[in-house]
Parts: sequence; structure tokens; C-alpha cells
Amino acid sequence: MKISNETKVGALTAIAITLLILGFNFLKGKPIFEKSFKVYTIFQSVKGLSVSNAVMINGLQVGKVYKMQETDKNLSGILVTLNLNKNINIPKNSFVSISGSLLGNTTLEIELGDAADYLNNGDTLHTKNALGLLDQVKGSLDPTMIKINASLQTLDSVLKLIGNVFDPHTQNNVQALFANLAASTAHLNSLLNTQTGALAQTLSNVSSFTGNLKKNNDTITAIFTNLKSTTENLAGSDLKQTLSKLDEAVAGLSTTLHKINNSEGTLGLLVNDKKLYTNLNSTANSLNVLLQDFRIHPRRYTGGLVFGKKDKSPPLMTALPDSLTTVPASDKQKK
Repeated sequence: MKISNETKVGALTAIAITLLILGFNFLKGKPIFEKSFKVYTIFQSVKGLSVSNAVMINGLQVGKVYKMQETDKNLSGILVTLNLNKNINIPKNSFVSISGSLLGNTTLEIELGDAADYLNNGDTLHTKNALGLLDQVKGSLDPTMIKINASLQTLDSVLKLIGNVFDPHTQNNVQALFANLAASTAHLNSLLNTQTGALAQTLSNVSSFTGNLKKNNDTITAIFTNLKSTTENLAGSDLKQTLSKLDEAVAGLSTTLHKINNSEGTLGLLVNDKKLYTNLNSTANSLNVLLQDFRIHPRRYTGGLVFGKKDKSPPLMTALPDSLTTVPASDKQKK
């Protein structure tokens, strides 16, 4: 069976019209193949809202705006029809509000309540006035602007006070202070100069010193090892007993010196008895006189057996001034 061209054109036209109607309804928010139910809400103003705008719950799109119309001739309210296509339980005490974004997209946000009863097809949602984006920004900026104005007034007062305090003499002092600061920084730069700076040379010497320490690390380690061994040997020796004996010896010596100072014992008497010193000194002097007399007059003590006739001259009573170099006058005459 042959189909005529007129039939084909008619069929294509019907299909195109059907697709156009379905697409138009889809753009209006009416689902095509999904089950949906409608709920209603009334706003005083729907500025920024249009048909097919999304309906959101906690960031999830659950439907679209299907229709908007006035409630009466006085425009006391605007009835908005929502076409919900998600099988979600929405409590009856939930609220819906208009929400805008920086990109200009406007949506309806449903804030879920806590009631046990849920919305059915044809029920009405309560509305909640929400601040627009500009109102929110303005509300956030107002306190900040108040603080900024207060800060500017305070800054202005401080600047006026500084202007009154800094008279010409003070300003000159401030300029001199900055000049000295500039000179100090220049001097610091000269110290930090890598070629001629004293600080740079000092750091170079320190680096050289640490390099030498690193080169002699083994020697230093050996020294500390020997020192550790020596300290261990000292710790292992009976140092405590030695110190105890030394304390005993010092105590005995202290006792002995105490006795000597108190003239106790023979040594104490010898040290502290002045008569003994006087007697010893007198005995030494007499012995010196006797020896000098024997040297000068030997015949007096030999009885003339060795040196001839016995010497009958008077004995020497005092020591000669210098018996080693001075010769008595009587010997000179004999010679």
C-alpha cells in the first residue's frame, strides 16, 4: 500500500505539534512522564521569580514553578502554583520563600517543618518573607560602615592631636631621628658587605673555625674518650677512702700544731720556751768565744807541748768582730 505525500506531511505536522506542546509544557514546569502533584502558595511580591524556576529543598530540586496569577483585581496577593515531581514528604507547617543569588538565578526554597501531617495534592504552603540578596548585603554592611565611620573619626582626632604635639622643633627632631636611622642602616650595610664588612669577615672566621673543628672531629672525639676513661678510672678508684685518710692526717697535724702552740710536749717546749732559746744562744756565743780563743792562743790549751812555751796571756772574753778576716794585735807582734 502506497502512502501519499499528503498523508506523510499531515503525520509529520501532527508529530511536530505534539512535540511543541510537550516541550512548551516541559518549559513551563509540567512534567511529561513523571507523576506530580500541585501545591499553592501566595506571595505579596514575586520580584525576580518566573515560571519554570526551580523549587529547592536543602539544595535538591524537587519541582518547578508552574503558574503565577493574581488573587483579585486589587492585586492583594499573587497565587503561585508549584509542580512537585519528587516523592518527598513535606510537613504541613513548612514554609516557602523566594531566594536569589549573585548570578541572578531566583528559586523557591522550602524550609521543612516538624509536623506529623504532610502536604497533599492541592494544599497550600505558608510563605516566609526572606531578605533579598541586596538587603542581606546591606544588612551585613551597615554595622561595618558604622564601625568604619567611628574608626575614621578616631583617626581624625589622633591626627589632629599629632599635629598639635609635633611643633616645628619636634618635627626637626623627628627628621634628625630619621637621618640617624638612615646613617645607622648605611653603617649596618657596610658591616654586612661581603667583601670588606667586619661582620661578614667575622662570620667567615667563624665558618673557618667550625671547618677546622669538623676536620679535627676525630681528634676531639679521642680527647673526650680519654677524658671519659680518666674520669671513670677516678670514679672506680677508692677516692673516698683516700680522702678520709687525708682528713685524718690533717686532723692529726692540727692536733700536733695545737699542742705545739700550747707548749705541750718536748717540741712545744722547744718552740715556745724563750729561756731555752736564750740559753742556746748564750752557749753558742760562749762556744764561739772559746773556739776563737783556741785559734788565737793555742799554747794556752796544749801546755807548751806542741807550740813551745805555754801562753799565759788573759783569755778572750768576747767574740772578735770578724774572726775569719781580723787578726788580733798580739799575734801580729809575735809574727
